[in-house]
Amino acid sequence: MTTTERRKTAEDTVRAAEDAVVRLKEGFSGVGITLPSLRIDPVSCAGNEPATPLVDLGRCNLDTALRLSVVLEAQGLAGHDG
Repeated sequence: MTTTERRKTAEDTVRAAEDAVVRLKEGFSGVGITLPSLRIDPVSCAGNEPATPLVDLGRCNLDTALRLSVVLEAQGLAGHDG
């Protein structure tokens, strides 16, 4: 693979991660949840060939965490042991 092809692949990978962040923001917004720190982790994109950009879901306050758990429970996505 040439340098140009590797850069193109890296750009496509980062673009896919950016799209995932947008989709997550829209999805969370649709259920009334905002994660202010939701972003692509910049360190995982360092260099010309980011192998796998990481999506940083970020930090949230207790209220947001509880609201998110309610949404997940309503969708049957949160597991409970009891």
